[in-house]
This record gives sequence, structure tokens and C-alpha cells, in this order.
Amino acid sequence: MAKDDKKKSNWRDKYRFSVINDHTLEEVWRIILTRYNAFLLITFIILFLIWGTSTLISFTNLREFIPGYPDVTMRRNILMSAIRLDSLTRELKLRDKYFDNLNSIISGTQPLELQSKPDSTKNYKAIKFDSSSSDSVLRAGVEKEDRYNLTLGPTAPESVSGLANLHFFPPVKGIVSGKYELRTKHFGTDIVTKPKALVSAVLDGTVIFTGWTMETGFVIEIQHQNNIVSVYKHNASLLKETGDLVRAGDAISVVGDSGERYTSGPHLHFEIWYKGSPLDPEKHILF
Repeated sequence: MAKDDKKKSNWRDKYRFSVINDHTLEEVWRIILTRYNAFLLITFIILFLIWGTSTLISFTNLREFIPGYPDVTMRRNILMSAIRLDSLTRELKLRDKYFDNLNSIISGTQPLELQSKPDSTKNYKAIKFDSSSSDSVLRAGVEKEDRYNLTLGPTAPESVSGLANLHFFPPVKGIVSGKYELRTKHFGTDIVTKPKALVSAVLDGTVIFTGWTMETGFVIEIQHQNNIVSVYKHNASLLKETGDLVRAGDAISVVGDSGERYTSGPHLHFEIWYKGSPLDPEKHILF
């Protein structure tokens, strides 16, 4: 029992810590603590050091010295990789939707979605459209061509099974410079016309491809009924996009000289494909 009392009394015993001047023996500073107070003081100091160290590491660049913690360059690369991955995922979804719509168009059914959702990050209301002289000339030319277009009204679906009763609208008016030749794999007709002339769709249909190739420049392809596909190559610019519905006689592109091969001047290379086989355009259209 006496030992327990002695242990308890030791916790209550006071101890003095003083600082004395060695020359004058004057007491400069002193502190009186018990073991309990000393324990609390040391615990507080340790907790304060832990909190201060954690705060210093969390809110300063010292955290980059921790092994395994990414630095500024690594974090930037991680962020850019996440952005690229998100963009790639979106592009894959758009590609899958494009092929689904293309299959629907070829099979004769309605596409799943004709309009794409606008980009929410852009303010389309702030966009200003300024008309130029070239735009005015092009618009006047389109209106002049469409004034005499007899197929602007509603038309009934094609009921014939062949091509005998089909009326092809001439894509351009000009001189044939290159004829259809199956032996040399020239599957279309080259028509020379005036520069920047408008190219018209030969039949009603849906645009299934718009793009640029190294050999033939700007190309546009239209899927028509009865498994007919018309192809227009070497354009200077395209006026329609993939998925657009066009009528016979509608302006779809501008004659040009694009492409690094198979061209020697402004002209239109025109092809007609029927059930996967090429046809001689001069047998169906008078250019």
C-alpha cells in the first residue's frame, strides 16, 4: 500500500527547471512542472509538430519530394492523358454511330440519328456570320440553277427495278475528256467545264461519304434507290455533308483540280455504280 502511495505522489511532485547566469549566478528563467504536466506538454508539442509537418507537406511543393508522389510534369501528363482518353472515347462513339447510320442508309431504312448534338462548351449565339462577295456569287449561281430544277416538289419513290426509266440529271455541262474504260480501270467519265462550276446530284439520295484522298482530292458519294451510287471526284470544295438528303439537281460541290494524281486541270470525274458494278455514265447521261 505504501508503494502505491509513493507512485501516486511521484506524479504530483513538482520539479523546477531553471536557467542561471554562470557569472552572476542570477536565475534568468525557470519553470516548475509535475510529471503529469510534463507529459501533457510533451504530448502537445508532438501533436503540434505532426500537424505542422502534415500541413506544410500538403499545401507546399515539399510533397513532391515524397517517394512515389507525382511531380508537376507527371500530373500534367496524367491530366492530358485523361483528356485524350475522353476525346478518344467520344470519337469511337461517333464512329460507331456513323457506321450504324451508314448501314441503315444502304439497307434503305431511316438513320438512327440525323442530327448531332451541339458542343456545350461553345457559345453558338455569339457567332457572327459575315457574307463575302464570293459567297454572294455562289448563292446567286445556286439559285439560278435551282430555278429551272423540275424535281424540287415531292416525288414518289422509284418503282422500277432497272435503269431504263430513270432520268439522270447531268452533274455538269461540259466536254468529255476521259471516257469510261473498264480495261484500264477508269470506272468513270471525266468532264471538263468552266472553273468553279457547280456540281449537281444526278438523282435523289443521301450523302454517304464526304472526304479528301491523296489521289482524287475532295470526293462526295451519294446513295440512291435501286442500289445506285454516284461518285464525284476532284472537287474544289464540298457543299454537303455526310447524312444530308439531296434531290436531283441540287448543288453538292464545286468543280476543281484537287488531288495529287489522276488530274491535269479543273474537271469532274463522275462514276455510276449499280449493285456494286461500275456503269458507263455516257450511256445514261448526256453531258
